[in-house]
Amino acid sequence: MASLRKLKKDIDYLMDEVVTDAYLSLYFHPERQDKIVEVIKEAVDLRNSLYDRANQPAEKNNRSLVRKHYAAVRRDMFDGIDGLFVKLSEVGK
Repeated sequence: MASLRKLKKDIDYLMDEVVTDAYLSLYFHPERQDKIVEVIKEAVDLRNSLYDRANQPAEKNNRSLVRKHYAAVRRDMFDGIDGLFVKLSEVGK
């Protein structure tokens, strides 16, 4: 991983994409507002939990564990974002 700052920018960028798509979906499907708002809330919760995990690595003295920690954060970020897009797609059907 390059840096903590880059990881946080990636988290913000991807969450912004989810929320933007959710608002577009809300514009085209106003009758499904409750489900779309739930996806937005999940995105905000995921962003906050990823930020918390990024700010607090497991052991700061062991480089191997720190790298594994940030790799797990990045993997969970991609899995979570993918899950949110799947939920948003299901709402739009």
